[in-house]
Amino acid sequence: MPRRILIVDDQPDLRKLIRMTLELGEFDVHEAVDGAGALQQAAALRPDLVLLDVMMPGDLNGYQVCERLKCDPALAGTLVVMLTARGQAGDIGAGQQAGADGYLVKPFSPFELIERVESMLDEV
Repeated sequence: MPRRILIVDDQPDLRKLIRMTLELGEFDVHEAVDGAGALQQAAALRPDLVLLDVMMPGDLNGYQVCERLKCDPALAGTLVVMLTARGQAGDIGAGQQAGADGYLVKPFSPFELIERVESMLDEV
């Protein structure tokens, strides 16, 4: 059974690149464009891993979405990888504080993405 991955990013081109990269593996890939959509999709899909942009339109940023996922008993075990162009120590610390399991700084290579996703899913 393929592992479910939810991509959450407001940039269609980046979502497409991530989707194409992950579909080379055995993954069931879904997408959301904002925080509210991410929470709805996560509740419905119960993904194994969420690739979550930090800065998104709407009321919720990626850190807030991550916190809500990790506080939901049904979703607390979902792996969350923060995707951001902001790679400063403070940004990474905020992701860790929100409960993120990993961090990828944009731009990242498709190889780096698939390697990180596969290694994290292999550990659970």
